[in-house]
Amino acid sequence: MSAVLPPVEIDQNALAGLGKISVLVPARDEEGNIGQVIERTLRVFSRYGLDGEIVVVDDGSTDGTRREVLSWSERSPHVHLITHRRNLGLTAALRTGFRHVQGDVVIFLPGDMESDPEEDIPRLLAKLSEGYDVVAGWRQGRRDRKVFASRIYNLVSRWLFGVQAHDMNWIKAFRREVIDALPPLRSDWHRFILMMAASDGFRVGEVPTSYRPRQRGRSKFGLGRIPVSFLDVLVVKFLLVFSQKPMRFFGALGGGLIAAGFLTYLYLLILYIVQSKQQRPIFWFAGVLVLAGLILFLIGFIAELIVNQQEQLVELERTLRQYLQQRPSYPAQHPDRFPHSGEEP
Repeated sequence: MSAVLPPVEIDQNALAGLGKISVLVPARDEEGNIGQVIERTLRVFSRYGLDGEIVVVDDGSTDGTRREVLSWSERSPHVHLITHRRNLGLTAALRTGFRHVQGDVVIFLPGDMESDPEEDIPRLLAKLSEGYDVVAGWRQGRRDRKVFASRIYNLVSRWLFGVQAHDMNWIKAFRREVIDALPPLRSDWHRFILMMAASDGFRVGEVPTSYRPRQRGRSKFGLGRIPVSFLDVLVVKFLLVFSQKPMRFFGALGGGLIAAGFLTYLYLLILYIVQSKQQRPIFWFAGVLVLAGLILFLIGFIAELIVNQQEQLVELERTLRQYLQQRPSYPAQHPDRFPHSGEEP
């Protein structure tokens, strides 16, 4: 049974002010589900008069998912399909979709119908129209074998990143500038988009949504991902804190090692003066500490140079994107940036 939530109040003028809506749906082996997602999303577009598109990323499906999406794309110009030749994972599917969506607002929905587009899209958009940059859904009435692991993950994430959301790995709505500001996603970093957005100063909101148990197919996510997620949490935390200021990390660590080395030398000097004793193993160990500290300082300098080059490349990419968007001939040269069936490696 799914939780029943009261209907949401929709301000049509506020929705119109959001601009074009892109619904991004990664899917793998979701035959029988993906058609319902598309149909219900199109109903939302029609009901609220939204200018929208549905971009489905078929992540290496081996069933009839691709055929089902193609059938819908032939009936509706709002439906577009991008195909991965093999399964690359949810993060890669989102990365592909983010490159192709055209909307001013991007909504991520699963292709398994655990989220009902007719209920959840209006809720996400209504919350986004209150001035938020990112809105996450919060599943109500969820009962499956992953609830405990999900609660631990969300608790750790709130503690580490300070993002006050209860369900960070569920449906989301983003403004376009949030997507453009994200770093290149890899591994299973789709779980940390809220944290990355909050780290960049974007306003994060949350809205309760109903949870619908899967009716067809099987889940692609198991408990085996927990160790990988733990490692990813540490990596993302490190990058968010130190990616723009690596010398603070490597310099502090290197400085600590050098200080420990010199304190050890001071201890050995006092020991030699007072007791005329020599501790050669400790002497060499102190030398190793000092050398390791100097190496970390050098790594910090090199990392600073890399970050500086990266910032210049990001600025160049942003300038190039703005230039291409402002060229009058650009749309004419690309009359169909979203073919019904495109392939990604």
